Amino acid sequence: MSRKEECCLVSDLSEGMENFEVRVMNGVDDEKPKSFSYLTKVLYPYHVKALQESGCDCTNGCSNCKCLFKNGGEIPFTEKGAIIGPKPIIYECGPSCKCPPSCMNRVGQSGSRIQLEVFRTGSGGWGVRSQSYISSGSFVCEYIGQLKQVKDNYLGEGTLVGKKERGLALDTKKSGNVARFICQSDDLPNLFAQRVLYDHDDLRMPHIMFFATKDIPPLQELSYEYDYDDPLAYQLF
Repeated sequence: MSRKEECCLVSDLSEGMENFEVRVMNGVDDEKPKSFSYLTKVLYPYHVKALQESGCDCTNGCSNCKCLFKNGGEIPFTEKGAIIGPKPIIYECGPSCKCPPSCMNRVGQSGSRIQLEVFRTGSGGWGVRSQSYISSGSFVCEYIGQLKQVKDNYLGEGTLVGKKERGLALDTKKSGNVARFICQSDDLPNLFAQRVLYDHDDLRMPHIMFFATKDIPPLQELSYEYDYDDPLAYQLF
């Protein structure tokens, strides 16, 4: 597919809902992404009730508290907000905790601090990249959509879920955020998906946060690897 001069077709896909404008760039054709409802928080089914626990009593940053205990005795992030390494689950401080927003254990819940943009790929699809350099371990964005109950191996009419016959799925077909345009890749992905809990302690419904696996230069397409065989994994759409 031939390319033309790249131009901005949408100045802010999030319409002011993100910390930065999310531009849509296209140097291939005049297509824009199909319309969808932009979200900054996961939509939960009305019949699903998340389990909640009381938070920590720290007031000057977390130290020797219940949140650190749930994370194995240490804060899983550096002072600059980089993840120390992948874990089966990470517990961030939440709304019931007394620590301030500047607490080292509050990273993903504050939203992306990286200016991401959607762009038209040479194959005619969509991808996501950053205007700036992303250092290894940095939080990039959350995969946000509508949480739905999966029954009989289908999510809605005609949508095949995959190996799991029952469970929960994050559906981004009609609503979601910029992460819905990030491509999956088994060939050297530069992001990994980390399960995070902060606004509840229900292991059935973790937040899916993307972190950089390595240093990522500006304008390099972002991609992630996701383990669907993990017994705690959502199906992602």
